[in-house]
Amino acid sequence: MKKIIALFIIILMITPWTCYPVFAGTIDVSAASAVVMDTVTGRVIYEKNAHQKRSMASTTKIMTAIVALEKGNLDDIVKTSAKAAHVEGSSIWLEEGEKQRLEDLIYGLMLSSGNDAAIAIAEHIGGSVEEFAKMMTQKAKDIGAIHTSFKNPNGLDEDGHYTTAYDLALITRYALKNKKFAEIVKTEKKKIPWEGHKWDRLLENHNKLLKTYEGCDGVKTGYTKKTGRCLVSSATRNGWQVVAVTLNAPNDWEDHKKMLDYAFNKYKLQTICEEGDLMKTLPVLGGKKDKISLVASSTVSLPLIEGEKDKIEIKYEVPDSVTAPVNYGQKVGKIDIYLEETKCASIPLISIDNVERRDWKLSFEKIAKNWIMIFANKDLILKNLFD
Repeated sequence: MKKIIALFIIILMITPWTCYPVFAGTIDVSAASAVVMDTVTGRVIYEKNAHQKRSMASTTKIMTAIVALEKGNLDDIVKTSAKAAHVEGSSIWLEEGEKQRLEDLIYGLMLSSGNDAAIAIAEHIGGSVEEFAKMMTQKAKDIGAIHTSFKNPNGLDEDGHYTTAYDLALITRYALKNKKFAEIVKTEKKKIPWEGHKWDRLLENHNKLLKTYEGCDGVKTGYTKKTGRCLVSSATRNGWQVVAVTLNAPNDWEDHKKMLDYAFNKYKLQTICEEGDLMKTLPVLGGKKDKISLVASSTVSLPLIEGEKDKIEIKYEVPDSVTAPVNYGQKVGKIDIYLEETKCASIPLISIDNVERRDWKLSFEKIAKNWIMIFANKDLILKNLFD
């Protein structure tokens, strides 16, 4: 019996605490601010001071990269200015006058956290650092990160340069939808040209979670003495991707492992409806068919804890009827998917029927057939009326 008890204690000691339901609702991290977010719906899985404004060091470069990818051409040739070549902090050793492809500079920005690459990109895309910073701030607002302000593209401490853990998760969630961005941030090593040298630059990704955490596929590290350690990570397991953000986290690597484990252990991605599922039928006015079938335009899957699927409610926003013609694939209303009082997703409903407008000839034929039927059965009809 003692051996069994001892074995049980050993198993408890070596099993991660987040695996036990009794502890699943609690988590402790070193970060001053933190958040974990589902990339599909934006649902917050965990948060700690997620809406407090803080500086974010080189995680700034997530926005720098996405603006560059959206506003620039990857094959653009970017000339390094004196300002870019002599900026302080982390560097890929650009020299004044050196020319690099924009794509290679973005790799240098995201893997080696090159502040010089950030300035070169900003000047190329925005004309100046100041104008590029305005573009970054506007893009943040467009995404919904309304408590974020950028003053530079590299994350060096500056008055008015701040975000929140929540906003940074929103920005990263948006950025990861860009296939090139997602490809860059999960790259561990990359060689790019080095003008005037016989060898290429070797860029190595500072994000060591890529090697140490199963499923990690991004995103960006950051540090200044004033701001502290900042980290944005993403990981995908069983087709579900989450983003974790910490600002001012002395023990950021462990924080992120703990936060990601928490998400993957407590939540499971569950399908609410699949693309093509029949959701509703509607009557058709003035058509050759009397009704159409409406199906889900896409699959909706949500991260849910045990028991939450039973609380899902689907609300329909569709007309009482439609008027012909109706085309196959035509959008007819939508569904909103709620978990309790929170809207988690919204998708259009589409018709899988083609319905032509009923013409006068068809209407006449239908009336004529009705009269012929009445005339043919007039005796029976009259008998039933007067009996």
